[in-house]
Amino acid sequence: MSRFSTSSATALTIVLLAAQSGYSLPPTLKDAYKDDFLVGVAINRDIAMDTVAPADNVSRTQGRVDKDVALVKEQFNQISPENDLKWSLIQPRPGPDGYDFAPADAYVNFGVANHMYIVGHNLVWHSQVPDWVFRGTNPPPAQITPSMGFRREYSGPRASREELLQRMHDHIATVVGRYKGKIQVWDVVNEALSDNGTNLLRNSLWLQIIGPDFIAKAFEYAHEADPDAILRYNDYGLENPVKRRKLIALIKSLQAQGVPVMAIGTQTHVNVSSPTPEQEDQELTDLETLGLPIHVTELDVNGAQGGQRGFGADVASNGATTQGGLVSDADQRLAAQYANLFKVFLKHHNYVKVVTFWGVNDGVSWRQRGHPLLFDGNDQPKPAFAAVINVATEKSDSK
Repeated sequence: MSRFSTSSATALTIVLLAAQSGYSLPPTLKDAYKDDFLVGVAINRDIAMDTVAPADNVSRTQGRVDKDVALVKEQFNQISPENDLKWSLIQPRPGPDGYDFAPADAYVNFGVANHMYIVGHNLVWHSQVPDWVFRGTNPPPAQITPSMGFRREYSGPRASREELLQRMHDHIATVVGRYKGKIQVWDVVNEALSDNGTNLLRNSLWLQIIGPDFIAKAFEYAHEADPDAILRYNDYGLENPVKRRKLIALIKSLQAQGVPVMAIGTQTHVNVSSPTPEQEDQELTDLETLGLPIHVTELDVNGAQGGQRGFGADVASNGATTQGGLVSDADQRLAAQYANLFKVFLKHHNYVKVVTFWGVNDGVSWRQRGHPLLFDGNDQPKPAFAAVINVATEKSDSK
């Protein structure tokens, strides 16, 4: 049997029958991989607060929220926040009185109460940043074109480099400082790489106003705020060798400067058609050359017909990736892809330290029409769950 073959039909049947009979499923995801890596999940405000909250574009009844909460506690030992630590939500207004800490506090308290490894996502990103962060008195460029990296970003008079650095510093010092000793890992800079062309970095307002050293400055400020936190650079599409080479060039440059980058986050928003196991294996092999821990930060596997041509996760273009209905044999192909991915993760367990699903079930997923997760919208396990559990079981049996 190939190292990358799917899990056996017999094992799938056994685990699924156990689930259908109402019995708990031994082992859980976190127990199945306890000797290899943490298994985590991104949670929304509903789950963090255990209440129906108007956030994250989901609509759940209290009964479903309660089931979501129970599933998170049962299956996972690490959490990431879907939105509530992003700049636009935690500091929508300028100054020390412009923060809204309540949702983020609830998220952190949920993790602490349940003895989970807590991730902070994220500090510096081109998206979900309020306009005031970039506002100033310097005239904007005479002409703004899509090639400059603007979608809905602020386009008025700009802050100076010094002003924007100060705002970045104050935000990071306040947010990281507030959760010092509780949040163990931070996505310090998110998605700064360029997707196309020869440019290394995305042409964001951070780059245009501060310059390329905005990345180094962000890591410097985060390290000052919590010297014990693991600081992560996070990006998507690293399955693509061109973008992966950009990532490696960026991180090597930062390492040469002594910038405290301590882990690599590879989002891994993929689909049932790609990457192949060999491509995923090559990605992790290449990332290992940096000598840093690898965190799979936002794992989901899109089963929609519109999402089979690539594995990017750009927020602006995500809508089209869940169009066209599901591919044929979607559940079986999802199970096969998840089995293949986890076999590769296990092969690289010396470097892969965290694997985080981007959502607890299909009903709360940002790609819910692509049915991309291990549990359906009612928190029932799908064949993909059995496949992932079986990969761990096969590993244990082979010892």
